[in-house]
Order: sequence, then C-alpha cells, then structure tokens
Amino acid sequence: MRIEIIPVEGLPLIRKGDDLAAMIAALVPLQDGDILCLASSVYSKAHGHTRPLASIEPGERARDIGRRCGEDPRFMQAVLDESTEVLIDHPFLLTCLAHGHVGVRAGVDQSNIEDGQLILLPPDPNAAADGIRHGIASAAGADVRVIITDTCGRSFRRGQTGIAIGWSGMTAIQDYRGDTDLFGHVLKITEEAVVDEIAGFANFVMGESNRGVPAVVFRNCPVWKGHDSLYFNADEDITRNALKKWNE
Repeated sequence: MRIEIIPVEGLPLIRKGDDLAAMIAALVPLQDGDILCLASSVYSKAHGHTRPLASIEPGERARDIGRRCGEDPRFMQAVLDESTEVLIDHPFLLTCLAHGHVGVRAGVDQSNIEDGQLILLPPDPNAAADGIRHGIASAAGADVRVIITDTCGRSFRRGQTGIAIGWSGMTAIQDYRGDTDLFGHVLKITEEAVVDEIAGFANFVMGESNRGVPAVVFRNCPVWKGHDSLYFNADEDITRNALKKWNE
C-alpha cells in the first residue's frame, strides 16, 4: 500500500463567508476516496465561529478561575460559554463540549487570528465535515472523505498532536474485535482510532505557527469498517471521573 500526501498550498487568509470547499477544489484535483483533513480554525473563521474578546463580560466564576490560573477572565468566560462541564479549573481549565470532545480551554484559541479575536471550535464538527464533503462533491464532482482536525495535548505525554473532532464518509474507529492475530489469538479489545491517526499526521504536514497549510489530502487510503463511538461515555471514562473527583 502506498499513500500519497498532498498539502493544500496557496489558500489565502480565510475570511467569514469564504467557500472553503470551492477554494480547496480549485487548488488540488480531488479524487473519489481521497481523505481531506481540514484545520478546525479555518472552518470556524469561514463560518463565523469567532468572538471579539472585548465584547465578553466575565462572570464571578470566570474571574475566580482567571485569578487562580493567571488568565484573562474574559477568555475564561469564553471557555465556560463553550463548555457543558468543567473537569478541572486549576492550574488550567479542562472542559467537556457538547459534541463530546474534552480539551484544554474548550479549544478556544487566540492564534492565527487578528489581535483581540477568539476562534471557537465548530459547534457541530461532524456536521461541519458533512458540509465540506458535500461542498467538494458540488465543486469538484468527487466523493471524498473529510476529517476536521484540532491540536490537542495528551495525558501523560508532553507536546501536542492533531486529533479528529469531526469526520464524514468514514467511521472513526476500525474495529478489529473478533479478528485473529498472526498466531490465531482472537482480538477482544482492539479498536483503532483511525481518524485520529490520520489527523495526527495531517497536523505534522500542516505545521504550527506561520506555515499556513490548513488542509491536507491523503490519497489511496484503504476503506475500513467499524463504528463512530470515538468518545467514552461519561460513566465509563475513568480519567474524566478521577479528574472531577480531584477537582472537588
């Protein structure tokens, strides 16, 4: 198997109202089966999921968290507004979002946007991926698969990596349970988070800081079968429950 990786270069700074699907299709000749990875930040900018910091009036809880974390309380309020649950509020704010993602600062970001503006994660990342997929079909006539990516830290390891927060045209998980290994042992727990693996390498190609490559195409990736239960349910997530107890 040989997989081709194509960075989508030449995109301008994205503004609200830009047609990302058409812009990408004009730069790369897309084919059926391609996997397009798109940074959540550019999707959010194109669809207006941003917020001016000066417009935010922090509440008492945001002021308290900001004081203890050494953060702007307006930023903390933006994080709380995007969150459905706070897991820890010191030494940083770790929260749950409505679509299942758990992340530091709820994915709210001040990088790669004009001063004084915040980028929010798409409120429904799977719907975002669906929209880009349908837009590509309309603009290029290609049936592609789409992953919306974000950069996230990992427990127990230093550094950030790309992860999938939304996907369309594929399952998130390749489920090997019931298959056998090289020695005939039946696999009982192996569920491979393929969308995260692809998102991680896409992030490596995109780069951070000022490289300016917000989309990457993977060509000749195989098709897999599985399911979309990428996020643990709250009652089975040992780490989440331990953090909540620690934060009490």
